[in-house]
Amino acid sequence: MGEFKVHRVRFFDYMPSAIRSMAFNSHTERLAVARADGAVEIFNFADNYFQEKVIAGRDGRSIEAYGGPIWTISGNSEGTLLAAGCEDGTVKMFEVLEDRIQFQRNLSRQKGRIISLSWHPSGAQIAAGMMDMIRIFDSETGHATHRLLVDRGVGASKSREVVVWSVAFLNDHTIISGDSAGKVQIWDGLTGTLIRTHLVTKWDVLVLAVSQDESSVIAGTSEGTIVQFQFISSTVGQQDKLWVRTRTFKNHSHDVRALVHTDSAVISGGMDTQLVVRPLLDKVEKNTQESALRKIAFPHRNLVSCAKKAGLLLFQFPDHLELWRLGESDRNGTPGESLPVNRKPEKLIQLKTKGEDHICCSALSPCGSWLSYATVAAVRLYRLQISSNNISIQKVSKLPRELKSVHQLCFSSDSCRLFASSSFSSVVVVALNQTDCKYLHTLKHKSGSRQPIHILSPSEDGQWLATANTDCEIHVFNLRKMKLHCSVPAYSSCPTAVSIHPTTGNLVSVHADQQIFEFSLKQKEYSEWSRQLQRQGLHPLWLQRDTPVTSISFNPNNPAHIMLHDVFMFCIIDQSLPLPEAKTKFYNQMILRSLPQPQRLRESHAFKTCKNFQHLLSVNLLEDLSLVVVERPLVDIVAQLPAPVRQKKFAT
Repeated sequence: MGEFKVHRVRFFDYMPSAIRSMAFNSHTERLAVARADGAVEIFNFADNYFQEKVIAGRDGRSIEAYGGPIWTISGNSEGTLLAAGCEDGTVKMFEVLEDRIQFQRNLSRQKGRIISLSWHPSGAQIAAGMMDMIRIFDSETGHATHRLLVDRGVGASKSREVVVWSVAFLNDHTIISGDSAGKVQIWDGLTGTLIRTHLVTKWDVLVLAVSQDESSVIAGTSEGTIVQFQFISSTVGQQDKLWVRTRTFKNHSHDVRALVHTDSAVISGGMDTQLVVRPLLDKVEKNTQESALRKIAFPHRNLVSCAKKAGLLLFQFPDHLELWRLGESDRNGTPGESLPVNRKPEKLIQLKTKGEDHICCSALSPCGSWLSYATVAAVRLYRLQISSNNISIQKVSKLPRELKSVHQLCFSSDSCRLFASSSFSSVVVVALNQTDCKYLHTLKHKSGSRQPIHILSPSEDGQWLATANTDCEIHVFNLRKMKLHCSVPAYSSCPTAVSIHPTTGNLVSVHADQQIFEFSLKQKEYSEWSRQLQRQGLHPLWLQRDTPVTSISFNPNNPAHIMLHDVFMFCIIDQSLPLPEAKTKFYNQMILRSLPQPQRLRESHAFKTCKNFQHLLSVNLLEDLSLVVVERPLVDIVAQLPAPVRQKKFAT
């Protein structure tokens, strides 16, 4: 596999924000996840749950804030109307137009705030959860037609109001509610009468979600549990159906704030920041990739930039950047040995963003002399001068007007150019000198895609720039001629990492479905190694991994080595060795090294994996050929979470 001196970095205090709300589009199989800091993430469930886009948040734009007095928003099934529940007891109706959302009218005002809303699928009525009650409104007249009183629970203080946190309005006019007394209640929406009460927790039922066929309902609690109810016969042979509690899931340590119920899975998120996809095993084939529990805890993009010629790291947080200098050791050791550090890592700069918009992308030049970041509204560029005793940072005041609506930033290997992916899948090229910058060109392709570029990868020799967008397209531009060189044949899965080999000039791409391709830029066709890999197929254990490869790099001392990583493993693919057969064991290198030499030789193949690190955010090869591994153990994130609510323990 090769031996490296490794900088194990654990001083990037990445802390994801809590999940507050989710919405699933069953036609496109995409999930939108809204976090407490206002960020929205888009996951493509049809493409191995890949996080396609991240819309950065903004200070004061919490998904729960809504400009102050609005507690809840719900859209009708056609997507033409929005209802907003307000602090003052009004339900405000808005019309969804092509270019704007326009206020239409208020429904009949009530005493007390509107906490939760749910439309009847016909759009004719709206159920509103309030304090101690549920109101049913006629959406045409705006009048309240029914009042459903919610009791305060067994032994509860009469002075303690019950909050109806969530309501669901079904086709047959059944209303299901979840409240702060720990109850899930079933109501007849036509008569306004209570049918059944299920006490599921001593704490709050915070959220409900209904399956598309309305045969199943799930409830998320502040204990971190999810309870499923199904509309079934309670005994064999009985014709009448009723809502029966059937399962309880425990995948979260804290409040479950958001739920989605698809045809085959329960999707949940909350205070512990993790997105959990739990398959319903009666709906999927057992022992398949679809039946595996998934926990998505880390972003599918890089938040770390490395100046490999200067030994610097740039960490991206929502509202600031941190620039660190790596520590040094002048010792060599045996594999696995920790070396003494004669210079500790040092935080050089903490750069706070201007304005309220959060950072959507950032970059550090390879020489460490330039730093850039972008928000939705603006791009900032800084000139850095760093010596052993002195640090200066100077903002470049005048930037080309073409630098706007930027989705991704990247510097050339010689640090003389800045690339910025802009609107409509184009790339703005800017030249850098000692004090300022100058617009050079906008690179465009003719595919017609309007999707943003999420990957920029320049070649070491400065000739090529590879780009990838979420329409699964990879385009390569000739930077000497400033025009499109070629487009890689379309593949159905989105690229998650792309890089150009410094020696062969071949482009290597890894996709959300874990497939790997190598494309010759000279021949404009797939390499023979790539064709052989596709003929033979990748190892099942490689394909079953549930986190995407987010980085590809190469070892200049060994051109046959391709280095890549996901959250859980670092891998070197040795193209000079045979590919693993499906029945070949996929050993971790530490285990392989412990085997007798004859067995080690028999088991050796091209894929060399290392799982010695905990939750990898970044792996980079410095100019001195040492590795920088940025880890963020999940236990460190959990340790920074607020304490969960008191949970029941055995015999207490």
